[in-house]
Amino acid sequence: MKSTKYFQILLLILVIFLAGYYVGVKKIAFDWKNYKPTITISGKEPPQTITNINFSNFWNVWQSLENKYYDKSKLVPQKLLNGAISGMVQSIGDPYTTYLPPVSNTNFKEGMAGQFQGIGAELGMKEKQIIVVAPLDDSPAQKAGIRAGDMILKVDSKPTEGWTLSQAVEKIRGPKETMVVLNILHKDAKTPSDVKIQRGVITVKSVVGWIKKVKEVDAINLNNTLKAKQEDKVIYLRLSQFGDNTNKDWLSLVNDLSLKSQNDKSIKGVIFDLRNNPGGYLTDATFITGEFIKEGKIVVMQEDGAGQRTSLSVNRRGIFLDTPLVVLINKGSASASEIVSGALRDYERAKLIGETSFGKGTIQDAEDLGDGAGLHITIAKWLTPNGIWVHEKGLKPDITVALDQKDLAHDTQLEKAIEELVK
Repeated sequence: MKSTKYFQILLLILVIFLAGYYVGVKKIAFDWKNYKPTITISGKEPPQTITNINFSNFWNVWQSLENKYYDKSKLVPQKLLNGAISGMVQSIGDPYTTYLPPVSNTNFKEGMAGQFQGIGAELGMKEKQIIVVAPLDDSPAQKAGIRAGDMILKVDSKPTEGWTLSQAVEKIRGPKETMVVLNILHKDAKTPSDVKIQRGVITVKSVVGWIKKVKEVDAINLNNTLKAKQEDKVIYLRLSQFGDNTNKDWLSLVNDLSLKSQNDKSIKGVIFDLRNNPGGYLTDATFITGEFIKEGKIVVMQEDGAGQRTSLSVNRRGIFLDTPLVVLINKGSASASEIVSGALRDYERAKLIGETSFGKGTIQDAEDLGDGAGLHITIAKWLTPNGIWVHEKGLKPDITVALDQKDLAHDTQLEKAIEELVK
């Protein structure tokens, strides 16, 4: 007979597998011989779709592990529980529907809040492979040469094959000043290489911007923008993610730049830089888009599994509604940044310059499960106002410009954006 504490843990696992969520257990009667449980969960019966599932193999495996596995220290009930739930969610085959154990869920929330400890890289999955969606600006990852599109084959010599996103994040993040070694395959490279990175405190300032004369802009070749007059200026806005503080920081910056640019006839337009922006909150994408298109315009449409569509529209008056606009994107521009870019192009409000974006066209609902764990579930796909689904295809720019990987100090994409505004 197992201890009372151990027995309760086993019963908790059963509840999760039968109901899909934890709401508290009042009474469980279990017949170990027949494996036919009788369960009451807060006065509700389990969903009819799973009442006929035979869980005997699950319990047999659990019992066999306990009886036979040689290293009993590895049989931590909470880890077994998290692994069971992760496996259930992972079986769907959707990399964006994930179970986040407490550590992973905390990491996610810290990232959205704008500060965490790690290497500073947004991860994603393509064809079951862990990849870098985008390194964050001035992060240890970026300084070590990590680039958008890099495949992460190993972490500290452990292959990432079969890992979930949450597993990869948990292994790569860690306390500041500790080291992690990533085995990386750069895009277009034939052989992988090890990259040693010292973790740090990552502070994400999601919004930056300035007004400058063209001749004062760094990282461009003035010979390629000769059409610019001596006093021509541009407004530059960069958004690195759609996080907890994005809207507040955005309004503060935009209001400041608006005051500085009033009645300045030398300003030729706005460059909106969404390169290496991995996305974030859907509502923030709608809010930011409202800076450039009129109130009432649809920004994005959600389509659920039944084909029903709902739309999110601009509900405020923006500042740069009539200012000429170009948008910079690349393969690290994903999700919410693609929503903004797609809407601005659909309304012929802006040209997209750079490289084809990442291609994440689904929407996730995030919920806390208690005890620090979380669950992200794909609930719908999103479409641009013209009904375009970018999933796994991305947005192709109107003007394709690649960065020179041998001369990263020269920003050819920014240079082309300025050229478009001043021509």
